[in-house]
Amino acid sequence: MNSTLLLQADAAPGGNFNMLIMMGGLFIIMYFFMIRPQMKKQKEAKKFREALSKGDEVVTIGGIHGKILEVSETNVLIQVDSGKMRVEKTALSSTGQASDQEIASKK
Repeated sequence: MNSTLLLQADAAPGGNFNMLIMMGGLFIIMYFFMIRPQMKKQKEAKKFREALSKGDEVVTIGGIHGKILEVSETNVLIQVDSGKMRVEKTALSSTGQASDQEIASKK
């Protein structure tokens, strides 16, 4: 009786291959739901920062609304209600642009 139980406990042939297929499928699912969207967001943010020009209205990630006065390689000079500020391009929010109404309401 013990020998029949031991024989039943053997792994099915090809069991490791099935596990490999499941791990590969899991990686593909993770890629399409996590990695790919993040890479897309990074590309859009980079494209946004490269397209910045004088006169654009922007919002910083801290919520400061302003208008671009000068653009350099890494910095941007923006005009706010109380003066001017120099901020890094990475500190500008690529998700939302300031509208005239939002800037007017802050005054």
